[in-house]
Amino acid sequence: QVQLEESGGGLVQAGGSLRLSCAASERTFSPSVIGWFRQFPGKEREFVSHITWGGGRTAYAASVKGRFTISRDSAKNTVSLQMNSLKPEDTAVYYCAAATGWSLLAGTLPASAYDYWGLGTQVTVSS
Repeated sequence: QVQLEESGGGLVQAGGSLRLSCAASERTFSPSVIGWFRQFPGKEREFVSHITWGGGRTAYAASVKGRFTISRDSAKNTVSLQMNSLKPEDTAVYYCAAATGWSLLAGTLPASAYDYWGLGTQVTVSS
């Protein structure tokens, strides 16, 4: 069973930056898509960004576009989410997730399509 682990969360002031990383426990793991989601207290998880493992296609939620950048390191089997110009409303638990068996050319996958999830990392942005 593949495990995903997020790192890099923490407390930052508004306007600051954080870099989240997601690592898979197996170096040979080759998902279709790695996504980042976030969850606010009492809310459903919402899509933040994804990257396709093969083609490197990326997608972003409108609320983070232009501020967040997703990237992958295939050799290390990691995906990073660079978050700049952070706002207090970005405060949430951030999860990485992996979907398998998809050929995603456009659009985004719902959270239910992802097969593996990390435990999440807290990001807190103070005003």
